[in-house]
Amino acid sequence: MSARFRTGFRTACRAFACAAVLSSSLGSAGCRGAATRPQVAPGGSVDVSKWPADDQSLCDRFVHWRHNAALEVSETAGPGSIRPNIRRVYKTLGDRDNRHTVLLCREVDTNLDGIKDVVRTFNEKGEPLHEEADTNYDSKIDVWLNFVDGRVHEEDADTTYKTGRPNEWKFYNDGQISRVRRNTHCPGGQPDTWEIYYKTRLERVGSDLTCDGHVDRWDRDAQLLAAEEAAQEKAAAAAAGGAANDGGAASAPMMVGRNGEILDGGAAAPPAPAPPPPKKSTGASH
Repeated sequence: MSARFRTGFRTACRAFACAAVLSSSLGSAGCRGAATRPQVAPGGSVDVSKWPADDQSLCDRFVHWRHNAALEVSETAGPGSIRPNIRRVYKTLGDRDNRHTVLLCREVDTNLDGIKDVVRTFNEKGEPLHEEADTNYDSKIDVWLNFVDGRVHEEDADTTYKTGRPNEWKFYNDGQISRVRRNTHCPGGQPDTWEIYYKTRLERVGSDLTCDGHVDRWDRDAQLLAAEEAAQEKAAAAAAGGAANDGGAASAPMMVGRNGEILDGGAAAPPAPAPPPPKKSTGASH
């Protein structure tokens, strides 16, 4: 296994662990932003008197809750905060007996600086649809999550914290990572590295060395490749053995009785017809 492949594997594992933490709790700031997150003592050590009047609502970009009489807004204070740092936006649906309230959007100021940095939207069934997060608190989104049937389907990230657009795209099937695209060196921002996973294990890494959008080299996990080849050889041997056994049964020796009947081996055959009676003589007697 090449050094480049091992590096890609370790990077992918760290990123996958980060995605699990971020998607499991809206209040989490994510793995990559933890190193720069301010230390907050119980009750909040950030001076709330310096919080800005505008908390730069992220929900407002999705549901436009400001001055909207059709929506209901709730403000609550989370653990460690002495002022509300969580906003939820609700909408009432249905008529009469079917009337109910659904959560459309939730946003959180996780580092208690008065600016919202994580937002998640929901459909009318209560399933998450989309999530965005500013994990290093520079007022620019650097993580984007998309959900399908309530589970993470795609996670995009700006690992440079500079452009405000993704340079890493991760895709999941049934909650397990299946493939990753990354921009590591091409100036246009397009993917130049592809990672393919098999049952959450990194199987191969493709590299675009010339930035033309095509893979120039594939590096594969030698152990996984050997295991796949061994499994294929075992299956082929089993199939060949089965065919040989079938052929042997068909060519087994047969034992035939006195009347032509099959006593053992092969397929039963009808008994041989009885020999015809001897012909009577028609000549004159002397």
